[in-house]
Amino acid sequence: MTVTSDLAPRRLRDIFGTFATGLTVITSSTPHGPAGFTCQSFASLSLDPALVTFSPARTSTTWPALRSAGSFAINILPAGHQHLAAQFARSGADKFAGVSHASSPLGNPVLDDALAWLDCELHAEYDGGDHTIVVAAVRHLDARLDAEPLLFFKGRYAGITPAERLLEAAG
Repeated sequence: MTVTSDLAPRRLRDIFGTFATGLTVITSSTPHGPAGFTCQSFASLSLDPALVTFSPARTSTTWPALRSAGSFAINILPAGHQHLAAQFARSGADKFAGVSHASSPLGNPVLDDALAWLDCELHAEYDGGDHTIVVAAVRHLDARLDAEPLLFFKGRYAGITPAERLLEAAG
């Protein structure tokens, strides 16, 4: 094992990238129309009360609009929807152009193609260095059972191979 204390941002990004994550699009209805951004730093936090966490970059120009709205939907992306992750990661463009969505019970955009979604209200925020740690209270949720998740691993989009297929390939 090689030990290093190299904490340069590029090295950290490479090491952190070895942890596969799902991809989400956080959306909200704002006075200026629907807004959203791609976020891979999402996790469940508590079952009772129902809380989740995610961490937008401090440089995000979209998060302040969602924060002001007070509620937002977390759309978990399914495999094959890299285009949505890329579209909502762009700055300055109409991120909702060509994206079908419906309103959640709290009035937030839920992407038609989402694997699952959580309708949330802002619960708390904490300093997270170059990111903000957001804690959100889940109010409504739903999921599809017919799709696999879109993953991000080592700077690339990835999917999962169900165990049955791995066993067949080894067989």
